[in-house]
Amino acid sequence: MLPYFYIQELQLNSEISESDEGIFTAVSLVVDQPGVNVIAPSPETTGNDESTGTEISNEFNAAAKKERRKRPVVTITLDETNSKHAIQVLRMKIGDQMHLTDGKGHLITASIVNDHRKHCQVSVDIIEPKEKRGATVTVAIALTKNTSRFEWFLEKAAELGVSRVIPLITKRTETEKFKEERLHNILVSAMLQSQQTWLLQMSAPVEFNKFIADPEPVPAAQKYIAHCIETDKQYLKYSSSPSLILIGPEGDFTPEEIEAALNKGYQPVTLGETRLRTETAGMVAATILRIGH
Repeated sequence: MLPYFYIQELQLNSEISESDEGIFTAVSLVVDQPGVNVIAPSPETTGNDESTGTEISNEFNAAAKKERRKRPVVTITLDETNSKHAIQVLRMKIGDQMHLTDGKGHLITASIVNDHRKHCQVSVDIIEPKEKRGATVTVAIALTKNTSRFEWFLEKAAELGVSRVIPLITKRTETEKFKEERLHNILVSAMLQSQQTWLLQMSAPVEFNKFIADPEPVPAAQKYIAHCIETDKQYLKYSSSPSLILIGPEGDFTPEEIEAALNKGYQPVTLGETRLRTETAGMVAATILRIGH
């Protein structure tokens, strides 16, 4: 398995123009990340090929596979953090391959051409689009008093392939601490560790009543609320349809919050016979909705 590295934004631009020497193809790879530079030499070519389109992977790979065209040479200079990890920690050398991803479904296979420990350079071999597989799951979960427990849940949700997490501020939420940068780094690390190409999307904290009144553009054919009050509830089951589940804080949702959710069409569900911590409930719900076990 090749090691995975994260780059924030990827865009491939291609132009074809005619010169005295014939057809000239300019290929450039743009990486929108502080400390990351891109050098894209433009190869000369002959023939009358038309543009291969605007899609990143198709455009790059089509150009690379043309028998009459020289392979586009695209070199990415990694930032210092990724360079240090590759060269000093993993002890990678010139010629070694790695995977890069932008967290939006693109998987880049690249080879090291300069093993500098602060400015490692890699040449792009191929760009592959990866479809997001499995059910689309959104977990709207109350922030926990102990922030490390919420961080643990985020890590596990990312490893499971959850699409989105929405932190909730409920009536019984005891903290509103939200360190966005730290949490984002946890999500990136979990994505790379589990060798995925889609980064879990995390919204800013939102008040419970505001969210259920207007849940933004959250795709959900099935909407659930997990709570501990003894009423008629069904066991949560896997569904291939997009789903959204509400997970309450320590002390559970208030009866008023539960009633408000039910009035908005949320189905009451149970996650088992035992009472679970917030982060455990979130992990159990994510597991059931993503893989059905």
